[in-house]
Amino acid sequence: MKLKRGLVVILFAFIGWVLCFATIGIGMALTSIETALMIHAIAAPIIFFGLSLIYFRKYNYTSPLVTAIVFISFVIFMDFFLVAIVINRSLEMFSSFIGTWLPFILIFLPTFLTGVFVNRKRMV
Repeated sequence: MKLKRGLVVILFAFIGWVLCFATIGIGMALTSIETALMIHAIAAPIIFFGLSLIYFRKYNYTSPLVTAIVFISFVIFMDFFLVAIVINRSLEMFSSFIGTWLPFILIFLPTFLTGVFVNRKRMV
């Protein structure tokens, strides 16, 4: 049962990462890198807010803090090992605040705050 619950949390993190990856990929194909990064910075918290809302309303297997940590850890892992190492063959993306660090913050915060809000509502 614990494995199933863990896989559900990771699946939500994976879906969020894929949607963000698609956002940046499509943005870079259609616009400048600067515009794509801005779109991604706006889309990332919206994507993870929506996923968090679904997760906490339907499953709620983990606390808001644990969920936010799992989500952001998964995103960082995939960005580091797949995007930076395999695709880009460079760690340069981690030197960009708007391209990497701001989205990381904007993934963690909405996930955590959504969980807090949903759990608080359940208690009332």
